[in-house]
Amino acid sequence: MRRLDPRTKSGVVLLAVLGAGLLLVSGSRTWVTGTVDDAVLGASRITGTGTQVASGVVALALAALAAAVASTTSGRAVRRVTLVLLLLAALGEAYFVARVLLDPSGVLGSVAATSTGRTGTIETRASVTAWPWVALVAALLLVACAVGGWVGSSRWQGLGARYETPRDRAGARGQRVASDWDRLDAGEDPTDADQQHPARPDPPSPTRADVESPAVRDDGPGT
Repeated sequence: MRRLDPRTKSGVVLLAVLGAGLLLVSGSRTWVTGTVDDAVLGASRITGTGTQVASGVVALALAALAAAVASTTSGRAVRRVTLVLLLLAALGEAYFVARVLLDPSGVLGSVAATSTGRTGTIETRASVTAWPWVALVAALLLVACAVGGWVGSSRWQGLGARYETPRDRAGARGQRVASDWDRLDAGEDPTDADQQHPARPDPPSPTRADVESPAVRDDGPGT
């Protein structure tokens, strides 16, 4: 599908919206569930949402989305910078998700300790739900946006000449010709053909003296 090609502007935006949207939704869902046996909590079941076990997931999703949109609306130099920021945000998301997938007991133990007002961690037995895997797929979509955008951005067109800073134009004889922006400032409509090519005034009507020939008449010999 052309629209989902990450090398195109539309592909970058659509995939970024999809990836960031999945991360925002998954952030409020349960990522880890487990049990803890503690003197304060007792033997109880505890869960951790995405924002609890991976606190930066929402902020990085918003940053990635903003960088993706900025990359499609900026010049070439800024575009490269925003694509790098998009890649960094995507890799940050992948790091947070991988940390949860590799050590669910550790991240849930921190949540359990925080709930009791303590620092450090509490020993728990935990497992992950499907939501961290959804978040990992979303992070990979953002990585694809950044890499595909970097590859295809050299062929992207800008916003168009009408958004650029107006410049003076030179006429056929080198004289300054007002640009459309200048004409708008002057209260004129640059799309009005009559204003662009004003009608030339009609030549003045010939007078009686102009009609009569000034040549000397030949009245014949003797005159």
